[in-house]
Amino acid sequence: MLTRGLRRLAHLSARLEDGLLILLLGAMILLAGSQIILRNFFDTGIDWAPPLLRVLVLWLALLGGMAATRADNHIAIDLVSRFLPERLKRIADAATRLFTAVVCGIIAWYAAQFVWMEYQDQMILFAGVPAWTAEIIIPIGFAIIGLRNLFTFLADLLALLQQKPSLP
Repeated sequence: MLTRGLRRLAHLSARLEDGLLILLLGAMILLAGSQIILRNFFDTGIDWAPPLLRVLVLWLALLGGMAATRADNHIAIDLVSRFLPERLKRIADAATRLFTAVVCGIIAWYAAQFVWMEYQDQMILFAGVPAWTAEIIIPIGFAIIGLRNLFTFLADLLALLQQKPSLP
């Protein structure tokens, strides 16, 4: 029952992430295209478009990182692991996931403190939009990436512990 609920939650969060990615990318394309047309043909533009586009890039990058981690399709430098035996490769992968989880956790912690300070200071980003609303994706994104790596590390560790070592 618990496993089924967790799978359903994972599926719903995946659909939400994918939907947000599509929505934000579409908005970014429309806004940037509008800016190009307005500037080239009408010598005008939307004042708040450039800072909003920067925020959209930030959100797309972190949502994309979350989606890549979910699909285990993130950037990896695996030069050394190509030459390792299978068991050592799995151990190296697990260690990498643990290291990534720790680093993402640290980034999420300090990003949350930064966002909290921006909230307390009532910083405004543009057009009356509070800065913290644009920056909240930083701690959330890194926390989710870190948690996904931690869960994958734990699953890898369990698989390694259950696997019987082979004799030479």
